[in-house]
Amino acid sequence: MGRMQDDKTGTVTGEAEALRVDKWLWFARFFKSRSLATQFCGTGRVRIGGTIVGKASHMVRAGDVLTFPLREQVRVIRILALGVRRGPAREAVLLYEDLAPPSAAPKKSSDSDAGVASREPGSGRPTKRERRLTDRLREN
Repeated sequence: MGRMQDDKTGTVTGEAEALRVDKWLWFARFFKSRSLATQFCGTGRVRIGGTIVGKASHMVRAGDVLTFPLREQVRVIRILALGVRRGPAREAVLLYEDLAPPSAAPKKSSDSDAGVASREPGSGRPTKRERRLTDRLREN
């Protein structure tokens, strides 16, 4: 993975043509740590171009399509760039194109949820009444 910086322009030349899949997933901020990404890749739940990958050392290139489950959703990602470091989230989103963005489908409410008030995310802690209703719901 030799890369050299051009003194005149400051651009990086000779960037790597391939990168380990676990390292790329970590660079793109799908996992908090590289060890979590490595463990996930070892489970065999990552597909590259439709082929199941069982090793974290599998190499990916720009243009590859990754498919993997993450947080109760199946993510389909096209790699646009490999990256050279784990930067901020603004840089990470430039590394890929989300082919199947997560849908924001509203939750279906059932009759058992009728007694529980819905809360906006970030609206603080639930009240004592809301907590009791939630506990009652979990017992059933």
